[in-house]
Amino acid sequence: MARLGLGLSFLVLFHVSHMFGAADSTVARHSSPTAFIKASCRATDYPALCVQSLAGYASAIRHSERQLAQTALTVSLARVRSAQSFVAKLTRVRGIKPREYRAVKDCIENMGDSVDRLGQSVRELGQTGRASGQDFMWHMSNVETWASAALTDESTCLDGFSGRFMDGNIKTAITRRVNNVAQVTSNALALVNRFAAKHRAASAAKQP
Repeated sequence: MARLGLGLSFLVLFHVSHMFGAADSTVARHSSPTAFIKASCRATDYPALCVQSLAGYASAIRHSERQLAQTALTVSLARVRSAQSFVAKLTRVRGIKPREYRAVKDCIENMGDSVDRLGQSVRELGQTGRASGQDFMWHMSNVETWASAALTDESTCLDGFSGRFMDGNIKTAITRRVNNVAQVTSNALALVNRFAAKHRAASAAKQP
């Protein structure tokens, strides 16, 4: 588990530091990067989880709204990939019922779609560094759309286990894991929306 945690940290820091190494124009002034993260996470539905998942990357995020959104998406992507692998292993559980098996297979597909959409979001947000005006907002609209679709994919996975007839260890395990992933993705989407909204407000203020 320690190696996995270090690998995830390196992956996220690599994405962020290479895509957004330069100082960001949307830097907010807080006493420390951690304080900036805590203040920003108040805009999410799961602020404690938001801080927990992002505080380890404070040195890369610094005080940048852009880097915060990028890191949140990258962390979400890593969590979904991990959850997809976890769910895939459940197809080999002894005694799994046919109905459970079908729901698990559907969930694997849903999580794969979520991985694809979050990957698109990460790449698209990386294109906003040199963009401005309508070009910037076009990129951000794509990021928001794909992140929202990823969250829908995760919810769809859970829908497949609704009803008492699906109760059991498999449903419990998947619900716990995917719920956590969906909350992380929800937080990432909230931070992306916050970043986009601030740019929209700034652009509107510049217009005569």
